[in-house]
Amino acid sequence: MNFKGKRVIVTGSAGFIGSHLCDALLQSEAEVLGIDNLICGSENNLSNAKKHQSFSFINADVSLSPASYLPHNYRPDYVFHFASPASPPIYQKYPIETYLVNSQGTHQLLQYLVAKNPSARFVFASTSEVYGNPTVHPQPESYWGNVNPNGIRSCYDESKRMGETICGVHARSFAIDTRIVRIFNTYGPRIGKDDGRIIPNFISQALAGEPLTVYGSGKQTRSLCYIDDLVRGILLHAVSEKTKNETINLGNPLELTVLEIASLIIKQTRSSSSISYLTLPLDDPERRKPDISKAQSLLSWIPEVSVETGLQKTIQYFTNLG
Repeated sequence: MNFKGKRVIVTGSAGFIGSHLCDALLQSEAEVLGIDNLICGSENNLSNAKKHQSFSFINADVSLSPASYLPHNYRPDYVFHFASPASPPIYQKYPIETYLVNSQGTHQLLQYLVAKNPSARFVFASTSEVYGNPTVHPQPESYWGNVNPNGIRSCYDESKRMGETICGVHARSFAIDTRIVRIFNTYGPRIGKDDGRIIPNFISQALAGEPLTVYGSGKQTRSLCYIDDLVRGILLHAVSEKTKNETINLGNPLELTVLEIASLIIKQTRSSSSISYLTLPLDDPERRKPDISKAQSLLSWIPEVSVETGLQKTIQYFTNLG
C-alpha cells in the first residue's frame, strides 16, 4: 500500500489503534498529522511516530470546527477518524465527549472536506457495538442491530451509529468518498492497562496473581483480532478501488468464550490465578462473531496472527510495563 506523499489526518492518533495506524502510514511514506485531545490517549504511544520528520501532532478536540485547529488551507488526501473513547469504563466516564466526537466531530470533519478537498477519502472507525446484543449470528454488515438507545452503553453505541448515518449523508448528498470499518474486539501492545476490557483486565490480573474477574457465567463469546491484522485491513479498505462508500466488518471470526480466553491467559502467563465471578453489566453482548466474507471478497483480507501468538506479544508488552 503506497501512501507516499499523501497528506493524512489521523484523529485519535495517541490512542491504541490510532497510534498503530500512524506507524503503518509513516512506514508507507505518508505525511501524517495526528490529532488527539489526550483524554484517553497517551503521547507515549506516539514515541515511534515522533521519530519521523513526516509526522506532526496537534492537541485538539476534533468535535470542534477543524478551522480552529488545522493549518490554514490544509487539504488532506485521507482522513482516518478514530477519535473516541472505546472501552465501557472510559466512555461511561466521558459520555458527552464520546457522543460528540462520533457525531458532531464526524460532521465537522466531513464538512471540512466538502469545503477543502471533496476528492479526499474519509475512513470512519465504527464498531461491532452497532450490532448491540445481536439476534443474528454471526453478524454481517447488512444486520441493523439490537441496540438499547438509552442504556449505559448508548453514548458509544448510538453515536457510532449516528456517525455512520453522517457518513452516508455526505456520500449521497456531497459525493464524499466515505468508508466505514466496523471494528470487533482488538488487542495488542499499547492497549491501556486501565482500559477495562477483557484482554488488559485478564493479563494484568494474571501477572499480579489476582483472580480473573469474569462477568456473568463466562459463556458469553468474544472474537479477538490482533492489532497488526486490524491495521492492515483498515489500510486495504482505505486504498481499495472496490470499497468506495462501503461498510466492512474487520475482526477475527474465531469465537471464544470468556472462560476460554481466561484459561488461555492463565496458561500463557503461567499464573496461579483463579476465576472470580461478578454480576454481568447491563447491555453486555452475549455473542460476538464477525461475518468477514465481505472483507475476504473485496479486500482479500483475513486475520493472520493466531490468538496464541497475539496474546504472547501482548503479555510481553504488559510484562515490560511492569
